[in-house]
Amino acid sequence: MSDFIVGYFVGSLSSTSINRKLAQALVRLAPEGLHMREIAIRDLPLYSQDYDADYPPPARALKQAIAEVDAVLFVTPEYNRSIPGGLKNAIDWASRPWGQNSLARKPSAVIGASIGAIGTAVAQQSLRSVLSFCNSPQMNAPEAYIHFTPDLVDEEGRVSKPDTEEFLRDYMSAFQQFIARVYTAIPREVR
Repeated sequence: MSDFIVGYFVGSLSSTSINRKLAQALVRLAPEGLHMREIAIRDLPLYSQDYDADYPPPARALKQAIAEVDAVLFVTPEYNRSIPGGLKNAIDWASRPWGQNSLARKPSAVIGASIGAIGTAVAQQSLRSVLSFCNSPQMNAPEAYIHFTPDLVDEEGRVSKPDTEEFLRDYMSAFQQFIARVYTAIPREVR
């Protein structure tokens, strides 16, 4: 299997986010050949079309970071039954200006954790709709709605429950296989 660089977005801006902990676990559990790097969204100003002629440095850095990876992973909480505003803002920056959509044909996957029993199911559906419009091929299975408990992931990204650790490891392996399938299907000159 080929090596791939995966850029991951943490949808929460909080330094104590449970989704940041989940992202740490995913980085730790990624199979050999998946090289993970965070794509930061904290410093992005609110998107406005007024910037399209001259992107500010944080937005240029975002687009460059996406260009340098083979795929993107979204690790997101659910805010009011949707995705966080900061994450939507980052996607808006990434997809603009018109005709320069950084997410087009970039393989993606969505996962998230919540203290609620249904995890982030509704937010993920909302995010998938946005990514579809952005023409990002999405891994649709397995679906991953993580019910987060206080002791599930420690500060180093170790998962306390063996069945959850196995699920997350399998999820990352499935993502690696999905990325390989997408790049087999999309001719190099189109990417």
